[in-house]
Amino acid sequence: MDKKIDKLALVSVMLCFFAMGFVDLVGIASNYVKKDLGLNDATANVFPSLVFFWFLIFSVPTGMLMNKIGRKKTVLLSLAVTVVSLLLPVFGESFALMLVSFSLLGIGNALMQTSLNPLVATVVRGGHLASTLTFGQFVKAIASFMAPYIAAWGATQAIPTFGLGWRVLFPIYMLIGMAASLMLLATPIQEEGRAFEGDVAPNVGKQFAACFSLLGKPIVLLSFIGIMCHVGIDVGTNTTAPKILMERLGMTLDDAAFATSLYFIFRTLGCLTGSLLLRFVNNRLFFVVSISMMALSMLGLFTGESKLVLYTAIALVGYGNSNVFSLIFARALQSVPEKQNEVSGLMIMGLFGGTVFPLIMGFASDAMGQAGAVLVMAIGVAYLFSYTKNVR
Repeated sequence: MDKKIDKLALVSVMLCFFAMGFVDLVGIASNYVKKDLGLNDATANVFPSLVFFWFLIFSVPTGMLMNKIGRKKTVLLSLAVTVVSLLLPVFGESFALMLVSFSLLGIGNALMQTSLNPLVATVVRGGHLASTLTFGQFVKAIASFMAPYIAAWGATQAIPTFGLGWRVLFPIYMLIGMAASLMLLATPIQEEGRAFEGDVAPNVGKQFAACFSLLGKPIVLLSFIGIMCHVGIDVGTNTTAPKILMERLGMTLDDAAFATSLYFIFRTLGCLTGSLLLRFVNNRLFFVVSISMMALSMLGLFTGESKLVLYTAIALVGYGNSNVFSLIFARALQSVPEKQNEVSGLMIMGLFGGTVFPLIMGFASDAMGQAGAVLVMAIGVAYLFSYTKNVR
């Protein structure tokens, strides 16, 4: 593969990373649905939980699907499902319709996250996998922090948005998803080798068993739990930060939506700087500093009563959590290099943490306010501290 094709392929997969970021609209969208339909926290948090529930079901089968049809075709399938999920809210925002839309969004994202990260390993030759994955997370974060701004613009501006209001977000992202699909389809990517040719089990049951047996390796299991905590904190902050501002500062939802954007702005900055620093800085040191920032943010979110403290805490968790996924994911892939598709499926299954954390946080916040939700996230931060010794 010549250098020109390599660069074209890299641009193509980075646009797919942007489409991967569409899943993060679920945080601000669930707040608008809660407002429009008059839901409580526990019910509204079903939406982000439902999105990430599908990672539990589809991640490992997607790893096996990649063995059959290849990584690029699997990413294309994920984009098709994502585009359909973004089309549905154009027709309304009933509880049932949004459940179906968010379910398809979760399924598409499970397919995408499982297949796109290994596709990067195909495109990027040699080292720097962690830094390239982090740059992909930077591109993904751009889509993430744009979502609340687009939703708030649709909800408040005077120019007609086809009667969609905040839901104008969906068709805008749908068009970008279609563009990503067409560009990837037109990009030649040669998937060499596989680590999977002679060792694919002869039936589905044995393939599942062989895949899940990798959790018997301590580093794979610990990384799986680490991904669960990372995503739980990510989705939890995305969903809870506006609620904290409304609860303690009396903000309206449209004003408090800035909290989600602030989180993703600092996640974006963290990914951008991390993609550069991880080429030179000791990975373990970088990981410790990141988790320390997250710990400080939990303290600020739990006790803060002023805009300055709360905004600082949101920025800290955004920056601190920005590189955790890439470091853990790269560590897991490198631990079993001959089983990268299967390990990828297991790691993306860990995004199920985005289901577990918001559900528990919803009940905790209904019981004791948003401080209860912060306590749940703090447990995840504590685990990530314990993972430090596994970072090379």
